[in-house]
Amino acid sequence: MTALLDQAGLLRLREALVNAGFTTEGIAQRLGDEGSKALARNDFREALKRTTGGDPLDTLIRLFIVRQAEPEAAIAAALKPLTLEMARQGGIIHGDEAGADLKPYGRWWVMADLPAQPGRPLPADHVLGVGGASTTLTASTIRRRVGTALDLGTGCGVQALHLSTHAGSVTGTDVSPRALAFARANATLNGLDWELIRGDLTEAVPGRRFNLVVSNPPFVVGPGTATHTYRDSGRAGDAVCAELAAAAASLLNPGGTMQFLANWMHVKGEDWQDRVAGWFAGSGLDVWAIQREVQDPLDYVRLWLADASEEDDPVRAARWLDWLEAHDVSAIGFGLVTARASGHDDPTVVCEDLRQQVAPPMGDRVAEWFDRREWLRANDLLAAKLKKADGLQLRQEASWGAQGLRDGGTAGGEGSGGGSGEGNGWAVDRQLLALTEGLRWVEEIDPLILAVVSGCEGTLPLSEVLGLLAAAHEVPYDDLKKAILPAVDHLVERGMLTPCEQ
Repeated sequence: MTALLDQAGLLRLREALVNAGFTTEGIAQRLGDEGSKALARNDFREALKRTTGGDPLDTLIRLFIVRQAEPEAAIAAALKPLTLEMARQGGIIHGDEAGADLKPYGRWWVMADLPAQPGRPLPADHVLGVGGASTTLTASTIRRRVGTALDLGTGCGVQALHLSTHAGSVTGTDVSPRALAFARANATLNGLDWELIRGDLTEAVPGRRFNLVVSNPPFVVGPGTATHTYRDSGRAGDAVCAELAAAAASLLNPGGTMQFLANWMHVKGEDWQDRVAGWFAGSGLDVWAIQREVQDPLDYVRLWLADASEEDDPVRAARWLDWLEAHDVSAIGFGLVTARASGHDDPTVVCEDLRQQVAPPMGDRVAEWFDRREWLRANDLLAAKLKKADGLQLRQEASWGAQGLRDGGTAGGEGSGGGSGEGNGWAVDRQLLALTEGLRWVEEIDPLILAVVSGCEGTLPLSEVLGLLAAAHEVPYDDLKKAILPAVDHLVERGMLTPCEQ
């Protein structure tokens, strides 16, 4: 593939983009609200209507956003002081069309290879731009200040751009020379300085430790055939994610955090939670692994073949599916793994489904989860004054029947709802606590837990709340405490109950 621009050419390109106003704000102003909303839906009609003036911004929008061929003279004028010859040699322009994917991204510009097109399979060393997986990881990363940050498998450098906003130094690694070339180009284009090293996963940084490690690795589950470096690790199954997990402890400074996207196999006869937790056995790390999506093998293979425009290769699809079937893979899970070197002898490892929509940014939600687990480890829950989280709701499910209310429910009395007949009423089947903010968990509870939650007003220690409840129900305090404490611990971890400052 064509070599990229050298540093001098990139600086000229940056000058051209600045002069034209080819920025997120500049494009939004040129297209207006209607055009911007249409563009977000990949509807380019309004963008074409609003960029007919022929000035540099119009030309750049039509070239790189709409991907419309433009007159040679207009392209040359838009790219000054970068010459058209330099742009073509550097792969920015191909003929009279865009030769690379170049777009504003937040406060930055990101350059990568052009995305897949129907009927044109991607080359093996294809470098992705900003995509769904990369934005998932950027949104999920904890954005607290750190001294050193590592982006394993940096690709074109999307994660490194974000790390630059809160890390003292940024190191990026990749096995692909072309990916590193794009990462260097994007660092230069955005006036940033990263340490970029070629190497497969951790081999590029032997013996080094960091405060924050992020990775959007080539996590695709398959037979280990590496046809595209952006998605295939060369490891069979989900071994690349297990390898990352095993390396986490040796990569992190004390208190450091590692976050990576992962795919894992659902193997018949095995819980996926046990599989992922097993990756961290003996690591000493606190871990929260959340499963956001599950796909069956056929849909999974179709997705990744289409991603590289290989959907017309039935032989490859058959081999892939045969491998999954031979290894008893019933489904593939997708999610986020966060591990922290907290330095405790009894690390917490939680692997769970989190399918609901979460109040953004997800990175804050992850940080809050670890904060709550640390608080639970450091404090005596019985001595804590707890209160209900803001926006916590009680939801009830009830059935109309002749039994009336059961189990202390409050859905309505005898004959409520317009019914008739002695003893008729709403019978509460389930009661649920629901968070309307944050992670938006919904938890089924029994009447006893509801009574505890109702008593958590932030004024009494939990021990006194339980004491009052034990007296009211005429049960031994110690028995009640033993039964209730694990549930309260869980509700604090969920963020449904929060400690008041003492």
